[in-house]
Amino acid sequence: MQYVASISYGKDSLAMLEIIKEHNMPLDRIIHAEIMATDTIPADLPPMMEFKKKADVIIRERYQIDVEHLYAPQTYEYHFYKVRKQRGKNPIKHAGQICGFPMLRGPWCNDRLKTGPLEKFKKSLGEHVDYIGIASDEPNRFHNLTDKKHSPLVEYGIIESEARIICEKLNLLSPIYTQSARGGCWFCHNQSIGQLRLLRKQYPEYWELMIKWDKDSPVTFKPDGKTVHDFDKRFELEDKQIVFKFNFQS
Repeated sequence: MQYVASISYGKDSLAMLEIIKEHNMPLDRIIHAEIMATDTIPADLPPMMEFKKKADVIIRERYQIDVEHLYAPQTYEYHFYKVRKQRGKNPIKHAGQICGFPMLRGPWCNDRLKTGPLEKFKKSLGEHVDYIGIASDEPNRFHNLTDKKHSPLVEYGIIESEARIICEKLNLLSPIYTQSARGGCWFCHNQSIGQLRLLRKQYPEYWELMIKWDKDSPVTFKPDGKTVHDFDKRFELEDKQIVFKFNFQS
């Protein structure tokens, strides 16, 4: 039996490691799904990538275990441009077209880039127990817990605010809680307008890639029909209004 902790580098999963240590719970491996946008560009923004490197050193020194970074065989861009094939007799929407942006329901990105590689790795271990970072004040996530999926935070009554304090004390608080950097994939279709606005402003090279993907995708970026180009036009108008106000006041 192996005991495996899956971490996202968020406060709950990192605080979980400390709770495991404090209560002498068995732990054999620490794993993380590393997603790539393209062959050379990670899915996480640069501040988060730098934090991961720092966190890995702290984790190795404190828990005597190296974080294993797991990668899917292909990138987000690879699957984005993969052509949908007709299988069986039932017609598939967009068959013969590239996949494009993931849809809101049943997004292909989660399984192919994150959960798939994690589950494949854990299956190769044979009998194992998963540790996952669910806080005790997140009852809406308790359905994920089973006899083989445990949350040390739930078991010892650690709430989200306490998890943050634990990470702060260990210098393991992610920049997503202290800066404007977004957690998760910078190209995620679930992110807010504010996050898209920051991406365009702070990482124009990534935004240009989003524009390219948007032009090629048979599926709109948002399920309500809004495209990346729509947001680009909106932000451009906002920029012009800011410049106008500045000139007027000066």
